[in-house]
Amino acid sequence: MKFKALKWLTAAPVAVALVISLGACSGSAQSSSSPTNALAGSDQTSLDKYTTKTVPVLDKVDKSKLGLITDGTLHVGTLSDAPPNIFLDKSGKFTGFDNELLRAIGDKLGLKVEFASTDFSALLAQVQNKQFDVGSSSISTTDKRRQNVGFTNGYDFGYMAVVAKKDSNVKGFKDLNSGVRIGVVQGSVQDDYVTNTLKIDPVRFSDYNSLYANLKTGQIDAWVAPSQQASGQVKDGDNTAIVEKTINTLNFVAYAVNSKNQPLIDALNSGLDAVVADGTWSKLVKQWYPDRETPKTWKPGSKASTLK
Repeated sequence: MKFKALKWLTAAPVAVALVISLGACSGSAQSSSSPTNALAGSDQTSLDKYTTKTVPVLDKVDKSKLGLITDGTLHVGTLSDAPPNIFLDKSGKFTGFDNELLRAIGDKLGLKVEFASTDFSALLAQVQNKQFDVGSSSISTTDKRRQNVGFTNGYDFGYMAVVAKKDSNVKGFKDLNSGVRIGVVQGSVQDDYVTNTLKIDPVRFSDYNSLYANLKTGQIDAWVAPSQQASGQVKDGDNTAIVEKTINTLNFVAYAVNSKNQPLIDALNSGLDAVVADGTWSKLVKQWYPDRETPKTWKPGSKASTLK
């Protein structure tokens, strides 16, 4: 497997099944006004333009002013099929790095956290329309998405990967061309990259499980994926491999919040800095990403956060 340490971003997962037309989804990759070249590289100054300098003092957060659907409870929209980030375990509990981190943030704020499964293509609109207080789905914070929803500070960075069969001629990003049947999850940053940067029409799926099943059976030749989700799908004996991946940190991964609910965004940012400072963030990274190395130029939370 090839590995590149490039600084840009990926991830944005989705749920439900079936291959469907991208034209049916508002805010889709084809409607993007400017392409997202996820392999273009970046610098830390660009990354920091949306990161707050500080956060409100945690014990000064007024929970009565958070504009929650139910007082004292964070109602969270998430996915059920994207391990190790967001998924249902065998007992039916919503878990994964993103969701366990949000539970820890909720604990710091004295809030109960309740999850419900949804389709990523609907999640941001549901958050903005206040059907959910928060969206937890390894969401890449692109400028286009910021036009429609608010975000917390970053709690993670992303990887983009190419997955193919072990005996495939596809060995990395350089092998992706119009003769390769490329699978992507609809509406994701990977969809945008293949469609608008590579100028290739991919095969679009609405969930990871269906996409990966089609790769294993040879219906598609390659999957351009968020690396974490690829790692969660690829198993020994599948005759598939992550053939190349890149680190990308420009548009960090964050929780989505209604764009007008600044008190909730501020509160979540305070909770995030608190779980970074007490070592919870690092503990969860080791639990869910045991083989991952965090770039030295990146850290979660505000610019004032202290990574333990």
